[in-house]
This record gives sequence, C-alpha cells and structure tokens, in this order.
Amino acid sequence: MTITPIERLCATPEEAAEALRVSKSRIYDLLRTNQLHSIKIGRSRLIPVDELRRFVAEQSLAPVTA
Repeated sequence: MTITPIERLCATPEEAAEALRVSKSRIYDLLRTNQLHSIKIGRSRLIPVDELRRFVAEQSLAPVTA
C-alpha cells in the first residue's frame, strides 16, 4: 500500500512569506489591509493556499506604475 502525501491547504504567515519571497511583516501588512485573507483555527493564523494563488494572480494583472 502506497501512502499519498496530503496536499497542504494552508500556510502559516512565515511559510506564506517564504513562498512569496517577502518579509513576514509584509504578510501581516497585507492581512491587516485585507489584501490577503486568512483563517484562524484556535490560536493559529493560517492563509489558504488558494488565497495565496489568488493574490499572486491579482498582482500579475495589476497595472505597473512608475
């Protein structure tokens, strides 16, 4: 019997920062300004992986300003 790894559904703010290549402070800024949404389970703040994908897709569509 082969055990299939479970796909991660959420990331911690630290993991999200690493995935997006930004600081943890920047992730908390994005959460505070509702640009990135999270869920809370107990005392843990988690960011759904689909939310990270949505954020990146939205940023790639945003017009570049100089």
